Amino acid sequence: MRAILLLCLLQAAFGQYSWDRSASSATPTSGVCLSDLTSCGCCLMRKKMERMESFFNVSVDAMSKELKKSRTALNNIRESRSAFSVALNNAKQVSCFGPFNIKTVVIYKHVFINLGDGYSVDTGIFTVPRSGVYSVALTAYSKAVSPFTTLAVCAELLVNGQVITGTRDMNIEDLEDSDTFVLAIQLKAGDKVAVNLPTGCFLCDDSNHYNTFTGFLLYATD
Repeated sequence: MRAILLLCLLQAAFGQYSWDRSASSATPTSGVCLSDLTSCGCCLMRKKMERMESFFNVSVDAMSKELKKSRTALNNIRESRSAFSVALNNAKQVSCFGPFNIKTVVIYKHVFINLGDGYSVDTGIFTVPRSGVYSVALTAYSKAVSPFTTLAVCAELLVNGQVITGTRDMNIEDLEDSDTFVLAIQLKAGDKVAVNLPTGCFLCDDSNHYNTFTGFLLYATD
């Protein structure tokens, strides 16, 4: 009796059971379950196996959906990575940018990081890739050519050509000076962010990277 029941269970488990959903949806054949006195218990076991298969299929569907959501979220995180940090130059000896007779966009040539390629070393402009709140920092440094000459360290932060904030220090007492500001600002995709050098000002730098321009996305708002 036990041998017959074991054969029935093996047949139900291996002969009829399938992970193929199309196969599981088909009407099961009678098989051995209806051919002997043990068919009642065998069919109960088959029904339990079919319920287990249905449960696992539902679970697989749910896990597949969650996996798809996770992949979408991960892709969004990857796409939202936006950060840049640049310096004026990487010269062995001190060289200066300016002064000019007109306001001029500062072009930072030395790149520390440029995730998302939003910053252009050709134009000095950072193009916002995704709407959100950004952290932007600027350090401006200058050095007087000789004692008792005017030291003019100044810079302005521009968004779409409009001055948002800036720093300005002009005197004849200091041989060198620097200023730094950091702000959080909400920007839209496509906005142009740059540093402007006011008329008569100049920035000096070398491989010590005294002049830096940095920005990164804190969180997206789109």
